[in-house]
Formats: sequence, structure tokens, C-alpha cells
Amino acid sequence: MKDEKKAPKLRFKGFTDDWEQCKLSDISEKSYEKNTDNKYSTVLTNSAEYGIVKQRDFFDKDIANSSNISGYYVVRKNYFVYNPRISNQAKFGPINRNKLDESGIMSPLYLVFTVHDIDESFLETLFQTTTWHRFMYQNGDTGARADRFAIKDSTFMSMPIKVPSLEEQHKLALAFQKLDQTITLHEEKKRQLERLKSALLQKMFADKSGYPPVRFEGFSDKWEQVKYGEIFQRRSKMGVSTPTLPSVEYDDINPGMGTLNKEPKSKGISKRGIYFNPGDVLFGKLRPYLKNWLFACFEGVAVGDFWVLTSSKIDHGFTYSLIQTPGFQYIANLSSGSKMPRSDWGLVSNARTFIPINHLEQERISSVLFGLDHAITLYEHKLEILNKIKSFLLQNMFI
Repeated sequence: MKDEKKAPKLRFKGFTDDWEQCKLSDISEKSYEKNTDNKYSTVLTNSAEYGIVKQRDFFDKDIANSSNISGYYVVRKNYFVYNPRISNQAKFGPINRNKLDESGIMSPLYLVFTVHDIDESFLETLFQTTTWHRFMYQNGDTGARADRFAIKDSTFMSMPIKVPSLEEQHKLALAFQKLDQTITLHEEKKRQLERLKSALLQKMFADKSGYPPVRFEGFSDKWEQVKYGEIFQRRSKMGVSTPTLPSVEYDDINPGMGTLNKEPKSKGISKRGIYFNPGDVLFGKLRPYLKNWLFACFEGVAVGDFWVLTSSKIDHGFTYSLIQTPGFQYIANLSSGSKMPRSDWGLVSNARTFIPINHLEQERISSVLFGLDHAITLYEHKLEILNKIKSFLLQNMFI
């Protein structure tokens, strides 16, 4: 029989003692406190992605029936909650700690428990690992709903966990807190850039007056009203079949980001598609709300339901910027079909928009938006690296 691990692969310098095993019930108790007399009204939810949050913030409305919340459990600050609802992000349901600065209430479907004689942040991080998944798999009840994992509360509380000394717990908890803070900071900066880009896509393009609300200094001319069909030339017919050019398919594009999730390399096989040049714009007409678009920096073949857009009247970069505006997105999503909607070129080409007459203004606008795209992508890459680091440490610093 293989020996049980007594220490993780990675440890901070100075720690050599074996980790000790205990049951969750040794360091915690189930909380039975109910919301008697409706003392608390803030309903909480336990999200696999966001942790314990206010239900109104998560769903944009209250889901719980206010007349029935007296039977809900009270969740005070630093209480732990197990949510049996399973998802791709939480195979056996999430376990999170209430880090809000107030008490709230949760449905009796959740298991609420308090802890003692352990660093709360350490335990919270431990539950982000998969070390406890095997126990859940072996002890879960059969006949569970497809979206809910069934396990008795008493069985759950008997879960074995391994813990180091309190000093090592504190050090591990602090390290992951700092890593989480860095990830959160990068996520917020990325969101700020995305909000800025969204605002500029509305304000830097002309409204019905023919003038944009926000404009670079030195430009004052009224924009020209045109039809999209007058400025865009479209290629949509399959015609190219080549093993030497890189091909781009729907799954290769990161939706809404205009980036590829892998290097554009030739697959060495023949694929029929639409030929495109550097500077052309790929617009995914199938389910356009998914925002499968790409500014091509290389020669290749678009495989699937794409329009390849070019223009002899406006700057290539401005073409790419224009398809992202709310005006173009609105008309592109007026498509037929409910299951597999496609943008209608007849509607798009006859819809009207405004463009700057001065090509320099076009270039200035596209330059700003491309710069924001670059910054957003940079933060996206940093977040990928940070999350990979966290995943690696979770696998190797716990047992």
C-alpha cells in the first residue's frame, strides 16, 4: 500500500515537520442559527467564481421569497458555507468563507459552519485545491440531481484534512492572499480598460448630428453619412483550398478580444475558405453576438461563416473599429434564425453610418482603440500567467 503523503512537495524554508491529519469536525461546528423574526434581510449566495456575495449583486435582483426567509441560516463574517450545486468550476460544489463586512442569510440548502484552532484563510485556500475531492467522490450519496451533489451533513463534517503548524498555515495564507490581491488588481485594471474602450466606441463616433461627442483637437468637420455597403467590400464565398496558408476558424478567435488563442500556422491540410490579406477584417456572421472578429496581420484563409471586409474608402484600422461600434453591432445582430442566427448582408449594407472625411482622424481613432486592445490583451496574458502560477502552487503546497 502506498504511504500517505505527510508533507507537500513545495514548502517555505524552515518548515520540515509532517502535516497532521484531522477531521473537519475537529476544527469546526455546523451552525444552526436561523433568521428568527427576520432579523437579517441581506440574502447571500455562494458562487464558485466569485465566492460569497450578496444575491442582489449576483443576480441583479432578490431571488429569495421575503416571506420565507425566517428559515434561512444566518451567515456571519468568516463563517464557511458549502454549496452543493455543481458546475464546471466546482466539481463537487464550492466551499467559501464569508469575507463581507456584514452578516447575511442563506437558504437551508447550504451547509453553514464555523471553524476554530485553524487559520481561516489557510482553510479557505485549502478548499480551493482538489485535495478534498476524492473524499467527496467516495462518500457522496447516489441519486443526486444532475446539478446538485448529494452528501449528508454528518458525512461532510467527517472529511479528513491535513494541516501544518499554525505558523506555516499563516505563511501559506499570507502568500495566497497577496497572490489573490495581485490577480484582483489585474482583473480590475482590465475591466477599467474594457469600460474605457466601450465608452470611446460610443463617444468617438458620430451620432445623428454627424458630429462625435468626443473628438481630437484640430478636427471640426462634419462626418460624411454613407451606407456600410458603400465603404465595405465583402468577400464571403468559399473558394480557396490550400495546405500552405494558415487557416482561422471560429474556435481560434477569443470572442470580443480580436486575438487568436494560438499562433496562426499552416495545418498542412487543404481547407476551403475565404482568402484574406494583411489588413483585412474578419467578421463572424454566425451568431454575431459572440463577437468573433479579427484584424488580420497575416495572409490566410477564413474557414466558416465569416465575412472578409476590405475598404478602399476608409483606413483599415478604422474598418476594424467601426464594426465594434454599438451602431454596427445592432444592425449585425438583426439576423434571421433563432438557433443559428446569421447577420444579413442586405440589412447591413443598406444601413447608414457616419465616417470622418479626414483619413488622419480615422487613423487617430483606430490608433487609440488598437492601443487599448493591446493593453487589455497584455493584462489578459498576465492574468493567465498568474492563474497558472496559483494553480501550480495549489497543487504542490497542499496535501
